[in-house]
Amino acid sequence: MQSDARNLSLVMDLYEMTMANGYFSDGLEKMKNVTFDIFYRHNPDGGGFAIFAGLEQVIQLIENFHFSEDDVEYFRSLHLFSDDFLNYLRTYHFHGDVDALPEGTIMYPQEPVLTVTAPMLDAQLLETAILAEVNHQSLIATKTARIVRAAEGRGVSDFGARRAHNMDAAVYGARAAYIGGADGTATVLAGKEFGIPVGGTMAHSWVMYYDNEYEAFKKYAEVYPDNVVLLIDTYDVIHSGLPNAIRTAKEVLEPMGKRLKGVRIDSGDLAYLSKRVRKILDDEGLQDCKIVASNSLDEYTIRSILDQGGRIDSFGVGERLITAKSDPVFGAVYKLVAVQNEDGTWLPRIKVSESVEKITNPGRKTLYRIYNDSGKAISDLIACEGENVDLSKPFRYVDPKEPWRIRHFEDCTAKPLQIPVIRAGKAVHKSPSLKEIKEFVRKQLNDEIWQEEQRFENPHIHFMDMTPAYYEEKMQVLSDSRKGK
Repeated sequence: MQSDARNLSLVMDLYEMTMANGYFSDGLEKMKNVTFDIFYRHNPDGGGFAIFAGLEQVIQLIENFHFSEDDVEYFRSLHLFSDDFLNYLRTYHFHGDVDALPEGTIMYPQEPVLTVTAPMLDAQLLETAILAEVNHQSLIATKTARIVRAAEGRGVSDFGARRAHNMDAAVYGARAAYIGGADGTATVLAGKEFGIPVGGTMAHSWVMYYDNEYEAFKKYAEVYPDNVVLLIDTYDVIHSGLPNAIRTAKEVLEPMGKRLKGVRIDSGDLAYLSKRVRKILDDEGLQDCKIVASNSLDEYTIRSILDQGGRIDSFGVGERLITAKSDPVFGAVYKLVAVQNEDGTWLPRIKVSESVEKITNPGRKTLYRIYNDSGKAISDLIACEGENVDLSKPFRYVDPKEPWRIRHFEDCTAKPLQIPVIRAGKAVHKSPSLKEIKEFVRKQLNDEIWQEEQRFENPHIHFMDMTPAYYEEKMQVLSDSRKGK
């Protein structure tokens, strides 16, 4: 939780403060309201979708956004800001509104996933902190969903804390991993803060501490008889670890009326070893003993192990999950899209680039998800704010990649995706439980999102369409920008 004891308001780039000071110097009474959109340009790992995560932390951050006396004095020491501005910071709080996708929503490139509407000074100050929350958790949630898909119904737990980039990355990464479909985490603070199931087995050091492997297993079984999972690769999986685990099951646990819950393999050829271990366990009457695997796993190694017939029941996934090692940058950006005129009308703004993908979608807008009559999401649609999107009859839309084609939605329904989360600086949205967010993700992937979009290689590209009115507005703004208007 964000609190006065740990104020994160200074998680910002310095230019946010210098620009805020500049806006302040024009006079608060002259300051215009603006709208910024957060969106991203590419799905991680070349995938077909991403998962929106981190919203609860964004809400907490904004509600707690303030500057302490120490913060103000630090800014004074930089000799960049006026005394009036520094005095203003002492009582500062965010005055604006935020709309966003519900946390856990499946999202796609180039669409507004979070929108800030506020006086320019307020909107500017939030940029870095919001992006840090959304970029990190969305990245880890998306990576985890890929890993969970590869596991094909087998358990996946986050084992990544010690390889995370810092303590916050470990804790909030565990939160995001749970949203993405992980069953639990080994990170205790994440369990305490977010109610995520925690679990673990033992370290190699436990086995190495005792005089021999059997003694280590025996001691562990005596201390934790109801949940014995033994790490069997410290010395030799087949010739030492597994025989000693079986001996522990029969000589220690069975006389107590207990069963060996599992064995864990943390090195070696996991496909080969798991098949041999499974056969030996079954032959010894331990068919209910599970095999857990860890050791630098990701969606590709897990898929390869299973394709080779590996007999693994659950996976502990560490560094490649918690760092999203294969594609560790999510890349969401925060761009100005509209400025409110003195008469209350909104004037669209556009960022133009020689790179087509970096040309922004201007103006205030509404994002819809379009569903066919089977409940599958066939497209996302950007419309002008307040535009009537009536799908009770064929509705024409524009594919911005092929705008010359005449296309219509027929027998479809539309659902607006963003919801109000903050109004006048105060939360108006109660975050659901983490378990509910996780279930929301699972339901979308099972019921709404095409399996073809969930492929690891060459996924189907989800369509991002526009209403004719919005497309024409964008083309007009783009044309005006070329004339310097």
